[in-house]
Amino acid sequence: MRIIPSIMLSAALTAAGVQAQAAPNEKGEAKLAKEIEGRVAGKPVSCINFRDIRSSRIIDGTAIVYETSGRKIYVNRPTSGASFLRKGDALVTRTSLSQLCNVDIVRLYDTTARFERGSVGLGQFVPYEKVKSAANGG
Repeated sequence: MRIIPSIMLSAALTAAGVQAQAAPNEKGEAKLAKEIEGRVAGKPVSCINFRDIRSSRIIDGTAIVYETSGRKIYVNRPTSGASFLRKGDALVTRTSLSQLCNVDIVRLYDTTARFERGSVGLGQFVPYEKVKSAANGG
């Protein structure tokens, strides 16, 4: 008889965990939408050059935004581990190439506690450029 209440409790906790996990993704999607507002998506690419990356930002549980020179940003939605993404973590990548590619694994370090928290497998890099309007001459 004790098995049934345990199963029900376990199911309830699992459902609560799933609901709690979904909320940050919705917030992440909203933040990403703001990030790309006024920009147009281009054709996804497999790699971007390290020398072109000016900065990177983590969108909690959703994506990594790489800002490059000029008017372009690249959005990478990891193919695995996106739920580990958390603002404030450091992104650490080891590669022998001069490019960051969709086959690379990025490790995530908690900068406060100073330990590795997980990793993500990168996906395609989607470029976004600002829309040129006639009002501002370009």
